[in-house]
Parts: sequence; C-alpha cells; structure tokens
Amino acid sequence: MPLKWQCRGRILDLSRPLVMGILNVTPDSFSDGGRYAGIDAACERAAVMVAEGAAIIDVGGESTRPGAAGVSAQLERERVVPVIERIAASLDVAISIDSSKPEVMAAAVDAGACLVNDVRALRAPGARAWAAGAGVGVCLMHMQGEPRSMQESPAYHEVVSEVAEFLLRERAACVAAGIRPEAIAFDPGIGFGKGHEHNLALLKNLSHLAALGSPLLVGLSRKSLIGRVLGRPVRERLHGGLGLAAWAVSAGARIIRTHDVAATRDAILMVSTVLEGTVT
Repeated sequence: MPLKWQCRGRILDLSRPLVMGILNVTPDSFSDGGRYAGIDAACERAAVMVAEGAAIIDVGGESTRPGAAGVSAQLERERVVPVIERIAASLDVAISIDSSKPEVMAAAVDAGACLVNDVRALRAPGARAWAAGAGVGVCLMHMQGEPRSMQESPAYHEVVSEVAEFLLRERAACVAAGIRPEAIAFDPGIGFGKGHEHNLALLKNLSHLAALGSPLLVGLSRKSLIGRVLGRPVRERLHGGLGLAAWAVSAGARIIRTHDVAATRDAILMVSTVLEGTVT
C-alpha cells in the first residue's frame, strides 16, 4: 500500500491514517451550511481543525448534497480563494479544493492549495491535463449521476466491483494524461449515488478497494446511513461516524474526511496503534 501522497510541493506521510477536515464555505451544505461562509469564520474554523489534528483542510464552495443546485465558477472562486489565501498564509497545513471545475481548481492552487478533491474524478474537459501540469495531488471519487438527482434511483449490478472498475479506469486515464500515480488517491463516494445497501456493501468490502494500489480516502461524517441505522438527526451522528471511521481505518483507509476532527483523530489513532502493536 502506498504510504505517501505527493501533493505538489508537499508529501503527505500515510504511514498512519490522516484526518481531512471539512470546511464548507457555502450557504447550503447539508450539515454546516452557512456557518463558515464568512472569511473570518472560515479561517478561525480552519485554525481550530489544525489544532485538533487535521493534516488536510478541504475547502468547498459548492454544495454536493443530494438535490443541491449548482453554482457558477465565478461564485465558487469568490467563495474559496480568499479563504485559501488566508489559510495558506497563516497555517502549516495541506489545503485541498473540493471542486469539479478546472478554473476553480486552478484559482485555488494559485491561492495555496496543493490537492484537488473532485466528486467527478477529473472528468470535466481539461481537468486532467491541468492537474498533470500543476503537479497537484488528486482524489478521484466515484459518483453515480449528478448531485441534484443522484439519490433518486441509484442502481448497480454489483456495486463493489463497479466502483473498483471505475476507480481503476479513471486512474489509468489520469496517468495517461500525465498525472503521476503517486499523486492519486481514491474515494468510493459513500452516499453519492448509492442506496444504504450499496453503502453497506462498500464499507464491508473496503479492504478490497484499499488494495487497488492508491491511498483510500473515505468520507463518512454525519452521513444519512448513520441516521438510518441509529435514528439520529444530522447533529447527533458523531458516535456513529466514529464507529465507521474506526472500521474504515481497520480495513485500510488512509485518510478520513470529517467535520469532527478531534474525536475522529483520537478514534483512528487508537485503531492504528492497535494495528501496529506499538505505542509511540
């Protein structure tokens, strides 16, 4: 399994799992929409997450929740660029841009980001060529459909093999475009165009996806699956999310994307310590 993730001028050590902290600078994200839409609030939140142990801050300017409306590249840039500039100037942390638009990716990297986290796996025209030239780290996520309609009727013949085949195919396309293999990570896209049974099958078989040769990133924080199982509203899903994060790390995930950095860091550190059998 790759133990490093090359991200422009920064190399992330994955010998132990890392936490990616979610920073949505949007008014309509499913969990924290509007809380960090202002630059000061967003940067204060980033500083808190870094202090809590986040190795990556993932900045998003367009909601990808089910049913979310799209926004223009200009508006997305206006939301993310000032935040990334200030974080890059004040914090020693890897910054990721959560976007599918090449023009937004480019503006974010110019502002200080070194990673691209794309729910559409760099399939927008020009995205792969730009990423290759920029030398950024990329996370390729699987999503069936589009955010507006992805949860209406997701269907698979065999979800685990279909997701694996998609990730391998998109990685090959990225490498052919000039992106270095060691710059690529995978995300199975829990909750993105998948029903609860699909999510459970992917989680049960995460070790298969972790063995595909690229670091595995998993986003589980406050997902609807947790609400379905536990009967909890969004704000009461921390403990369920920690259980899933621990499971993911035990199955080989190297990056956990979360709203709840401190608790997630503690949970996955305990799991990785048990797996290693050594207290450092």
